[in-house]
Amino acid sequence: MDDRETENQVRLRSSHSRQERLLGAGIGIALLLFSRGELAIVSFLLIAIGLVFIYKATFDADELWTIALDMVVVERKWPFSQQSVRFIRREDISKIRIDRDKTNQTCFRLTLQLTSGDRLTSPPLPEITHVRETTAEIAEQLGIVDIDPPANPLDATNAEIRLGEPVGPAIGRGTRIITLIIAGLCTIPYAYKFWNGLPLAIGEIIFLFVGPVVGFLFFRHAHTSAGSFWIVRQGELRVERLTRDGQPRVDTITGGDVDSISIERDSRAEEERYVVRVDRVGKQKFLSPGIGTQDETRAVAAEIALRLGVAPERVRQ
Repeated sequence: MDDRETENQVRLRSSHSRQERLLGAGIGIALLLFSRGELAIVSFLLIAIGLVFIYKATFDADELWTIALDMVVVERKWPFSQQSVRFIRREDISKIRIDRDKTNQTCFRLTLQLTSGDRLTSPPLPEITHVRETTAEIAEQLGIVDIDPPANPLDATNAEIRLGEPVGPAIGRGTRIITLIIAGLCTIPYAYKFWNGLPLAIGEIIFLFVGPVVGFLFFRHAHTSAGSFWIVRQGELRVERLTRDGQPRVDTITGGDVDSISIERDSRAEEERYVVRVDRVGKQKFLSPGIGTQDETRAVAAEIALRLGVAPERVRQ
């Protein structure tokens, strides 16, 4: 995706490949087929979701914003219609700001309030690590000095890049308390049957052995499941996490400690989200908190490698 500025232009692009459209349409058709024979409410939900997938795959427009010389050119192209082009002059704009996407905290968009009353929202700004730089370039092209983007902990201009939230023992204690409460509730049916001399079903017998093991694992690893907090400084990566006992642990990694840097799918997230993986010399592996899309995570990985002075051949994209 080539969204970086071209000479005196800033380009913001949002496009859908043919494969993405076919996949969306296929999911929609599959949901419509599965809706047959289901209960009325379930069938209605499947039909509604399927139609949404088909509509987005068929009618979602590819969009390109070109910002240059006191002018914003908005181009939209739909799969089955002609291209639409709109020219917006600087004097037609009453307010400009950079907004953070409510559903994706690593996505920033340009919002234009026009004198006509219209409000336009751009495709995402490219490179999550260069939001402030891109904002400055947009302001320069439109002759504005007061565009201030929201705080971005991943921006390359920050002295520190922060990934995730600070970890503390309170999270682990909460998980342990919930585990104990659930374990206590699970004993009630067994106590009732034992008290009344009732036999246990096969599933209840299996759960009687498996349940305590699962509960013990949740209780034991409650603190470590809190994740980690990364602070990336010039020449240093600081990883904060908790031990099994809830004690803070800090690992400091320099460029010479790094064997390789790569990205991989976040196994903890249901949606498509990626993390940065740092392999330390000696086979120790560190996974960052979830970041965002593949492109956003690649940008963060590149900035980490740059700050640590890791050679390009050790960065696997």
